[in-house]
Amino acid sequence: MGNDILAQLDGVLEARKQAAPDSSYVASLYHKGLNKILEKVGEECTETLIAAKDAEHSGNTSDVVYETADLWFHSLVMLKQLGLDHTAVLEELARRFGLSGLEEKAQRSKNP
Repeated sequence: MGNDILAQLDGVLEARKQAAPDSSYVASLYHKGLNKILEKVGEECTETLIAAKDAEHSGNTSDVVYETADLWFHSLVMLKQLGLDHTAVLEELARRFGLSGLEEKAQRSKNP
């Protein structure tokens, strides 16, 4: 299910790049440029962090899921703006699979 949703969303995001800015929210983000998209990613990141902290105390995780969906969505918009899509991220995750976090971090410091 997950990859199907991402593939469908990728198609929508690509189509919105060609749409008039007043026709959709995503088209308006693309029209405003990368800085506006990054502003939204940062905003959604902050909202996700706050929701996670609230969930730790309340036990209610519904807002964490909602805000994480917003964060992922805006991250996908950012990737698309840069000519990338979810497959690049999935490939990177696959590359790291089976690699300890300590090994992966050590590799990054060798290849800045």
